[in-house]
Amino acid sequence: MHNDDHKALLTECALPAALEAVGERWSFLILRGVFNGLHHFEEFQSTLGIARNILSNRLGRLVENEILEREPDPADRRKVAYRLTPKGRELLPVLIALRQWGERWVSGVPSNPVLVDRDSRRPVAQIAVRAADGRSLSLSELEWMDRSELRAD
Repeated sequence: MHNDDHKALLTECALPAALEAVGERWSFLILRGVFNGLHHFEEFQSTLGIARNILSNRLGRLVENEILEREPDPADRRKVAYRLTPKGRELLPVLIALRQWGERWVSGVPSNPVLVDRDSRRPVAQIAVRAADGRSLSLSELEWMDRSELRAD
């Protein structure tokens, strides 16, 4: 692949836009909280120990990027609840992958609590890049390709 080809691949990559939407420490911790049942400003503030102005800013950005939505709390209409949108729910594998990576390469110890399959009560598998047929792929088995050159099958 030529240098210009690499440049084109990088400029058309969605990663920078994704990082702009959520790629900040507090945003990921807020998302972890929502995935674990937190829904209200005060819950985030007390659980995460985040400054109110930063929390307000990050929640606003997550709503603006349609990752979270604000709605009146059914239990107390004076309160606002933050809920994941379908777009936000699809970030779950990203958070799990980052956590697993951190366990292996940063903290060096398994996290607690452990994320398990509700039915089997066994820990979830390692997140992996998979082929269309489900095989786990290593970096050496991957290559970037222009979308126009993809096989039609």
